[in-house]
Amino acid sequence: MVTGAIKNKIDKIWTDIWAGGITNPLTVIEQLTYLMFIRSLDEKELENEEFENMTGQKVDKIFPQSEAGQSMRWSRFKEKDSRDIFDIVSQRVFPAIKKMKNHQLPDFDEEGKLKEILDDDIFPNKDKGKEVEKTAFARYMEGAAFLIPTPQVLQKIITGLDDLYEHDISDLDMQGDLYEYMLGKLAIAGQNGQFRTPRHIREMMVELLAPTPDDDIVDPACGTAGFLVSASEYIRKAYEDTMTSEQWDHFVGNAFTGFDMDHTMLRISAMNLMLHSITNPEICYKDSLSKQNQISSKYTICLANPPFKGTVDAESINDDLKAVTNTKKTELLFLALFLRLLKTGGRCACIVPDGVLFGSSNAHKSIRKELIENHKLQAVISMPSGVFKPYAGVSTAILIFTKTGAGGTDRVWFYDMKADGFTLDDKRSETDENDILDIIARFHSLDKEADRKRTEQSFFVPKDEIVENGYDLSINKYKKVEYAEVEYPPTNEILAEIKKIQKEITEGIGELEAMLEV
Repeated sequence: MVTGAIKNKIDKIWTDIWAGGITNPLTVIEQLTYLMFIRSLDEKELENEEFENMTGQKVDKIFPQSEAGQSMRWSRFKEKDSRDIFDIVSQRVFPAIKKMKNHQLPDFDEEGKLKEILDDDIFPNKDKGKEVEKTAFARYMEGAAFLIPTPQVLQKIITGLDDLYEHDISDLDMQGDLYEYMLGKLAIAGQNGQFRTPRHIREMMVELLAPTPDDDIVDPACGTAGFLVSASEYIRKAYEDTMTSEQWDHFVGNAFTGFDMDHTMLRISAMNLMLHSITNPEICYKDSLSKQNQISSKYTICLANPPFKGTVDAESINDDLKAVTNTKKTELLFLALFLRLLKTGGRCACIVPDGVLFGSSNAHKSIRKELIENHKLQAVISMPSGVFKPYAGVSTAILIFTKTGAGGTDRVWFYDMKADGFTLDDKRSETDENDILDIIARFHSLDKEADRKRTEQSFFVPKDEIVENGYDLSINKYKKVEYAEVEYPPTNEILAEIKKIQKEITEGIGELEAMLEV
C-alpha cells in the first residue's frame, strides 16, 4: 500500500522533474521508468554475484566486466558528482540499455564507443542465418530519448528514488504499488476515450476469470499493461509454488500479449511488465480493429477496457468485425474483436459503457444478440458512475462471456454494484462500503444464486426474457423495486407544526433585535 509518506516522496520527485521543464505526465513516467529499470538491473546483478559467491556456479553477467561497463551500475555512480552522473547516464547507460540483448548490456571499445552484441555471442546454438527476434523492450527502446534536462535534476531524482527503494520498497508488490501511484497521475483522458482502469477493478476482473499458468492472456487495448500486470500477479500468487519449468518459461515469455497504437504507451507497457518480472511479453504496435490485424482464435483469456469514444475510419475496419456489428463505434467493434481473438472456450471480462447494454441501433442489438445466441454470456456487473473519477464520470458495466460458437446462454447473472471501496466523488477517498468481495464470492458460487429475488442486489434473468426485451442488458430493465407504505400525519397536524416553528423563529428574531438595541 502506498502510504502518505511514500506519496509525499514520489510527489517531491515529480515536482523536481516538473521544475526542470518536463510537464507532460506521460513523459515524466517514461523518464522515471527508465531510471527505475536502470536501478533494477544493478539489483539483479548484485543477486547474481551473491549467488555466484555462495555456490561457485558461474552466472551470466548483465554488466560488462570492463571499467566502463562497471561504471554503468547504479551503485557505482549514484554517489558521484551530479555532472559525472549526468554524463554516465546520458552517454553510457541510456545508449547501452537501448542496445541491450537478452539481459546483457554491450561493452565499450577503446574509443569509448558501444560495441554491438552479436546474436551468436548470446545464442551460440541458434540456427545459422536466422535472426533472433527482438524482445518488446528492445523494439520500443529504439525510439526512446533521455530527456532529463540538467545534472541537478537527475541527481535529485536518483537521490529520491534511492531513498524510496532503501527505506520504503521492500518487494515486487511494493514496487508495483509505486508504479500504480505514478500511473494514477495520468489524469488526461485521450481523444479516443482511453483512460486508466483503477487497480482494484482490474484485480476484481482477474479474480472473476481466475487465470492459470497455462492461459494465453491478451489485452488488445493495453495502454500501460495494467490488466496484464494484474493477471501476472494473480497467477504468481496462486500458483508460484506449483508451477513447472515449462509453465515458468511460458509465464516470463509469451503468456501475455498487448496491443496499442502509441509508442510511448508500448515502451511503458514493456517496462512495466519487465519490472513485474515478465521479461519477454508480446507487446505489439497494432491497430487492433484494422484489416492488418488478422489474429484469430489464439488466446484463452481476454481482459480489456477498450476505448469508449469516437469512431474509426470505416474503410480500415476489418470486415470480420463489421460482419458481426456493422458500425464505426469502437466499443462495439472491440466486443466483436474479443470474440475473434479467443479460442473456443476462451473467456473474456471487459468494461463497456452503459450504452452498449441498452443502445437501440441495429449495431448495438446485433452485438448483444451475437453474445447471447452464438456464445455464452454469463454476467453483467453494473458499476456506479464514479468508478473512473476523476478521469471520467461515465457509467459502465463489466461483461463476462465465453466464446463457444454454438450458444450456451440459458440465463444471465446480473449484479448491481453500488460501492467499490472508495467514495464516488472526484476525491475517491477510501470507505468501508465495498461490494467487490461479495461480487467475487457470488460469481464463483452461482449455483446458490438461483433463488435470489429481483429486489436483491444480484439475480438471474432467463435468456427468453432478455430476448423478449430486444436483448436489453441494463439491470434496471429487470430489477424490481419494493415500495414501502409510509403513513404521514393529518394535514392539520403538519400545518400546526409549521406554525409552531414559525412562531419560534419570530420570537428568536425579536430577542436578537432587542439585544442589538442595548
